[in-house]
Amino acid sequence: MATTPNINEVLDGHVGLEVECVDRLYLNAYVPKLQTAGQVAYFLHDHLGNMLPSPALFEKIGNRFRRDVRRMAEERNIPVLRLKKPDRTRWDDRKLYHVRPYLDDAEAERHFGVVAIVTGQEFQWVWSGRSRSEHGGFNFVKEQRRVGVYYFYVMDPDFGPGFIKICTYFSYPAKVWVNGHEWAKRQAGLDDIGYRPLANGFAACDEPARLQAICDCFGPDVVQGFFDRWMANIPTPFTLADREAGFWWELSIRQVEVARTLVFDDPRRARGFFESLVADNVGIGRPSEVAVVFGRRVQRNTPGIFRTRMFGVGTEVKLEFRYKNSRVKQYLKEGRALRIETVINKPSDVGCKARLVHLPELVAKGRDVNHRLLRIEGAGQGCAIGSALFERIHQPYIREGQRTGALRFGDPRAMALTGALCCFVHAIAGFTNQSFAGSSPDCSGGTTAPIR
Repeated sequence: MATTPNINEVLDGHVGLEVECVDRLYLNAYVPKLQTAGQVAYFLHDHLGNMLPSPALFEKIGNRFRRDVRRMAEERNIPVLRLKKPDRTRWDDRKLYHVRPYLDDAEAERHFGVVAIVTGQEFQWVWSGRSRSEHGGFNFVKEQRRVGVYYFYVMDPDFGPGFIKICTYFSYPAKVWVNGHEWAKRQAGLDDIGYRPLANGFAACDEPARLQAICDCFGPDVVQGFFDRWMANIPTPFTLADREAGFWWELSIRQVEVARTLVFDDPRRARGFFESLVADNVGIGRPSEVAVVFGRRVQRNTPGIFRTRMFGVGTEVKLEFRYKNSRVKQYLKEGRALRIETVINKPSDVGCKARLVHLPELVAKGRDVNHRLLRIEGAGQGCAIGSALFERIHQPYIREGQRTGALRFGDPRAMALTGALCCFVHAIAGFTNQSFAGSSPDCSGGTTAPIR
């Protein structure tokens, strides 16, 4: 008789490896001293020494930056890919699809450096100048405009693939993308820890404790080191004098994916287990359940659509639900590992600040969400009789030399006996006056004794 896998039985005895690690990390890079109109005017007039802080100077700095990028590409023989406006319905219009062959070749040859530059136009928040005809000079305002961007795709010795995107217009906002799992793989290799890779994760490891310790070391210093290393190797619109004066980028968290991966020792049971898990948790996206998973209060005015979504990619199924701007994904990875990913797109959703120094706190919040999700799912299935327990009950067995008869499920007398036991279970455990009448402790300071 085929039985439905129980999450508690599977997770307690059939997980060969469990790893918690930051997956994808997407960062904003901004210049704190160029966030107001007064700071922009100071940069152009006082710092650069121009008589008039004019927006024409933006184009001058941007043109120098573009020339430096072209010169670097020519000198280092770096391919420059010019892509049109992306069409989200076409896979081959994605930037990574075009860059992937260069990244794969660089990794195979162990060549570290900038492997490709992608150019295009995107909407960015930049500074513009408007003439003040009555008083002369310009007013600086921040607006969203379609401007040029450069994606510098790199192969890093510590992180593997990553990119830094820099806008070509003032104040040159930037983005950084790295992958924590890829960083952990390379650190494990340096420490001679044997492992078998999983797509964007680990399938097996000889020393799981040491591997988890490496994943726990992924923090602000590691990410800042990546950024500083490559900003010193690619052209930037800011000069050394600008940086010494404090006009340089700082990093803040735009998106972080905190992953928990549980690899099953027997992949054959994975599919049935996950299908059972999905069937029992289709309501996990409701406000009450989301509030428990995220540990946050969900009120009527809380933004977001609270629902569970299931996606089918080929033969795989993915479970997803949201809280404000963040979401949780749960799916099978390569048919053998349960992956839970909490994707936080706005740190304030979980009560954290966005600067890079707050990354450890944000990762801890994401791990808590992953743990609470599994506890809730386990508690839901813990109310049912597991397959192993069901087999012990409805089959006879011998204990201490005495044979115990089976309680055949579905047999009228066995079902009646079970119902009677449920009705009188309180008599076995005992009950109190308070449980019937709601009485309080007696006047002598003691408690009411149970009636048995």
